[in-house]
Amino acid sequence: MRVLITGGAGFIGSHVADAALAQGWEVGVLDNLSTGHRRNVPSDASFFAVDLRDREATEGVIRDFAPQAVSHQAAQASVAVSVADPYLDVSANVVGSVNLFDACKKHGTRRVVFASTGGAIYGEVPPGERARVDWPGAPISPYAISKLAVDQLLDVYRDHHGLECSVLRYANVYGPRQDPHGEAGVVAIFFNRTLAGEALRINARRTKGDEGCIRDYTYVSDVARANILALEGKVKAPIVNIGTGTETTTRELAVEISRLTGQAPQLVPSDPRAGDLERSVLDPVDCTKLLGEMVEVADGLAKTHEWFRVPPAG
Repeated sequence: MRVLITGGAGFIGSHVADAALAQGWEVGVLDNLSTGHRRNVPSDASFFAVDLRDREATEGVIRDFAPQAVSHQAAQASVAVSVADPYLDVSANVVGSVNLFDACKKHGTRRVVFASTGGAIYGEVPPGERARVDWPGAPISPYAISKLAVDQLLDVYRDHHGLECSVLRYANVYGPRQDPHGEAGVVAIFFNRTLAGEALRINARRTKGDEGCIRDYTYVSDVARANILALEGKVKAPIVNIGTGTETTTRELAVEISRLTGQAPQLVPSDPRAGDLERSVLDPVDCTKLLGEMVEVADGLAKTHEWFRVPPAG
């Protein structure tokens, strides 16, 4: 099978590319390298330096590479950036997606797998509950709104244009290659700062000094496996949560990373951050049926520590 991965020079996309190549597929990577890195692109994959907001260039890649399926990972992925610059978020996440889907429709790509967000679309998840896919969307940031808009746009392409579509709503994904520079990816930021002997900021859930926000941390290899199954057409539900259902506070995360690294960074209390949810945990029932056993947080953090401790050269 010939597969195109948008955002394939980024964190999650590059793992999907590796997994697709391991299947023996022909793989293309489309990325504008605004946040991704050329070194993340597998040497056996074709690379297209294209921004999805460039409608003509995007169509050219779909026409010439002629993928049978697309894993759409490319996105502006920072909640904080979306709050500061909603136009950037909408242009990258909504306009870019429409350009891609129109090109797929026009040139015969039969299947699209979309990287959505369960970590933001459902809004606040009450204590003791886990967000299910049938929950109504309650986004509170431009990032979450743009992702939900694309989820719903895919219904149009499915119903009116016959495009096979799978929506994977990710929890908070972490693992090797996650970029520690910026606002997204607290696991990567904490490992990077801890190993550099720097303090860790604990953004409050409600009040400065509390345990911090509660998240469902999901290891990147499980996310890549879900994408492969969806690309193969083995994910029958139109929307699936990709998460473990296990909750971890920011402070618990910091403490475990400190233990793994053997460091004792200062934990600095901070005010709540604009656009952040207090608690986000996904219902994992459909995900575990799809994937079976998933990587537990302690094991995933240990694997991630090894990568940050001795990152690949280049």
